[in-house]
Amino acid sequence: MERKTKVHAEEGKQEITITREFDLPLELLFKAYAEPELIGEWMSNPYSTTKMVKFDAKRHGSYQLESKDAQGKVLFEAGGVIHEFVPNRKITRTFEMENTPLGVQLEIYDFEKLTDDTSKLNMHVIYESVAKRDEVMKLPFAGGLSMAHDRLQNVMGRLK
Repeated sequence: MERKTKVHAEEGKQEITITREFDLPLELLFKAYAEPELIGEWMSNPYSTTKMVKFDAKRHGSYQLESKDAQGKVLFEAGGVIHEFVPNRKITRTFEMENTPLGVQLEIYDFEKLTDDTSKLNMHVIYESVAKRDEVMKLPFAGGLSMAHDRLQNVMGRLK
């Protein structure tokens, strides 16, 4: 089955682009990235629960999230600084996974209205180096992101 989330990584570049069209109005797509409870819901999966520990959605704000397994063991922690937060248009932030050598990445999320009932997310992710980008691409990153976006569609689709 073809993934709806498209990841494009050009050889030799330290960036990737990610695009996904959703059967959601623009406002609902943006809300999925702007409300901590909703972020936790669509980022969770059958194996782990994700929670936004901190979320200050504004220019110069920050965020922190963690995922735990069913026994409460922390599997993943990440966070960053929010540099730009324009409702229904754009989020620019850094992202860093704790306890990994992957470094900090810059993420630019552009939210685009396609029709009254559909929208598109365009992500531009820039890594510290080509090597760090290539390390991320070795992880099951694209599949995991596509599954998370599928959950986002389902969670937010219930709010339509």
